[in-house]
Amino acid sequence: MREARHAGPAGAVVAAGAVFAATLRSSTFSWTDSALSDLGVAPETALLFNGGLVAGGIVGGAYALALREDDPTVAVGYLLSIAAMALVGIFPAGTAPHFPVAVAFFVLATATVTADGWRRRETASGRLALALAGLHFLGWIAWFGGVRPGPGLALPELGGVVMFGAWIIALAPPVTSR
Repeated sequence: MREARHAGPAGAVVAAGAVFAATLRSSTFSWTDSALSDLGVAPETALLFNGGLVAGGIVGGAYALALREDDPTVAVGYLLSIAAMALVGIFPAGTAPHFPVAVAFFVLATATVTADGWRRRETASGRLALALAGLHFLGWIAWFGGVRPGPGLALPELGGVVMFGAWIIALAPPVTSR
């Protein structure tokens, strides 16, 4: 089970690392004018971005086994979240399934972090998980409400990447309670 506990953080580092590396490699990406998924269709970054999301999903999959020990519901939410993340890499922007799987990733990731935070709300890590999920949700509300520096989705998407990654690496039950 020790290896399973490390799979989630490793998958998060692989996926987030690929996303951030692609932003640095891109000559056209803008945090205020682009969506992160734009990196999945640009020739200079498509393989890095899409491959990183798929690889992160594959590497992180075993983490659901560790999460299952603490809460099967959270484990299923996590597994569905990373499956949706990997599907974003398989179905890049411009393909019919892209929008639904991208939305599914952000909704499922936020719901998973919220469910875990609510269940463990008596602990500091549970309350922090709830705060991160709330901030991510508020970021989208602000964006949809027109409070944004530009038309791009990258900044509220970044909030989701940070929220989910921080939860996996520092706040999720097997990492913090075992």
